[in-house]
Amino acid sequence: MDVTVGLLDILKTMKKRWKLIICITVIAALISGGVSYFILKPVYQASTQILVNQKNTENKLDYTLLQSNVDLINTYSVILKSPVILEKVIDQLDLDVTLEELNKNLTVTSKENSQVFSLTVEDHDAQKAVEIANTVSETFQSEIKGIMNVDNVSIIARAELKQNPVPVKPKPLLNIGISIVIGLILGIGIALLKDFMDGTLKDDQDTAACLGVPVLGSIQKISKAHVKEGKNSAVQTMGGETIVS
Repeated sequence: MDVTVGLLDILKTMKKRWKLIICITVIAALISGGVSYFILKPVYQASTQILVNQKNTENKLDYTLLQSNVDLINTYSVILKSPVILEKVIDQLDLDVTLEELNKNLTVTSKENSQVFSLTVEDHDAQKAVEIANTVSETFQSEIKGIMNVDNVSIIARAELKQNPVPVKPKPLLNIGISIVIGLILGIGIALLKDFMDGTLKDDQDTAACLGVPVLGSIQKISKAHVKEGKNSAVQTMGGETIVS
């Protein structure tokens, strides 16, 4: 059986089941807010910038040399996150993390055709994120001389601890906003599903649509109080005779 749901059907369902939709939306927002504020730990970021600039003894602009420096960034990005660098950082800062965990918290990015690349560190402690970022950069600058036998790395921007550091994630307000949208969609979907699964005829319109014939008349629902009241008024006693009206 083909079932076509139009906009009017959706609006009708929303009007009829608005309490269910609101309830699901509120629950989704509360769960998201609770998880964001009380369960997820805040994550802070710290970044440094590193310049790859091989010395030019002739003091002339050499495109080949510039391109060579740009190409080296891909190699340097791998070396910077390698065990030879990270093991020294872990020992120096006495970090209680594995190489894999530290590697996962490091991100190296660079713009196309740029000699500068950035190192970003994430950690639950803002101070520790700054220390790790600076230590990784300094260790890399020191070790690359022996690894590549070159001296072309300079740290041009160190990570600094801000006075009031703001975590980059989680973002409670954004999460709550997304959960409200998801809750609305889910609530409307459940409401439509309940209407689809409900095969009872609610009114004369449902009856006409189901049978394919017009409704000529209908009987209003009579409550028990009205039935009782009707019986009392139908039988009246006048003198010694009983009159049924």
